[in-house]
Amino acid sequence: MSSESLKPAPALCRRTLLAALGGAGIAATLTACGGSDDSSSGSSDASKSSGSGGGAALAKTTDIPEGGGKVFADEGVVVTQPTAGEFKAYSTVCPHQKQRVNSVADGTITCPAHGSQFNAADGSVKKGPATSGLTAAKITVSGDSITLG
Repeated sequence: MSSESLKPAPALCRRTLLAALGGAGIAATLTACGGSDDSSSGSSDASKSSGSGGGAALAKTTDIPEGGGKVFADEGVVVTQPTAGEFKAYSTVCPHQKQRVNSVADGTITCPAHGSQFNAADGSVKKGPATSGLTAAKITVSGDSITLG
């Protein structure tokens, strides 16, 4: 066996793989797995629409604890209720390295990857390494229902 056959294969990083494959479908899949949810066209919400003219039904207002919140991983949004009757929403994508936040407790949204913490009331950074806050997401509260968009 030659020494050439014993060399390990080079590792492919996500960028290299994306550049090599170059397919829009693959890019969309990789973006959904860890990219930005920043979409100003609103076209991504159309696929989740409930057909009632609004966004997808997300939760009841009673599902969101006052002073806390709930992460909706499949929808890529975290909804908080900083004070009674006030609801806010943010993208789950942490601006530090595009990992996903996964918990809300005591007015703080936390990213498990590197420990960044965000204020549940306004999405601002409470503790780094993130240097910018979470991106606001659009929700609508109507009666006791919270919908995307």
